[in-house]
Amino acid sequence: MALEGDGTDIAQARHLAAGFLSRVQAEHGLPILQRALDLTQLVVSELVTNARKYAPGPVLLDLRVTGDLVEVAVWDSDPVLPIARAADAGRVGQHGLEIVMAVAQGFEAQRESVGKRITARLALVDAARGAVSGRLPVQHDPVWPAAP
Repeated sequence: MALEGDGTDIAQARHLAAGFLSRVQAEHGLPILQRALDLTQLVVSELVTNARKYAPGPVLLDLRVTGDLVEVAVWDSDPVLPIARAADAGRVGQHGLEIVMAVAQGFEAQRESVGKRITARLALVDAARGAVSGRLPVQHDPVWPAAP
């Protein structure tokens, strides 16, 4: 969907993301916990805000579910790729990319023939715990065999 930049597009993008996940849950029976919905809206808000702040022109938002992940992709017209900054508790603002990378299962930024596309993938459900997770835990084989 195209977002036009009339001052309400960031809130509109959050509402579109919530509506999308609600439809996926209702139409396909995919379990989506409230925390997954909240994190998706947060990531959409951060990515669209950055696109609005640093790129002239339209912003395109693409949402899709692949397996147990929701993919949030935002395209804008500026070809400059974002760079994650080192954590700095004294810095005011400019923490959006850090936030996105902290909650996402996967993240990529790529230049396109015009502009760039930023994509974040978020876990909808952590199957092992039945809860939402930003980064899935690393699974380790037990060192000791199970007792009979």
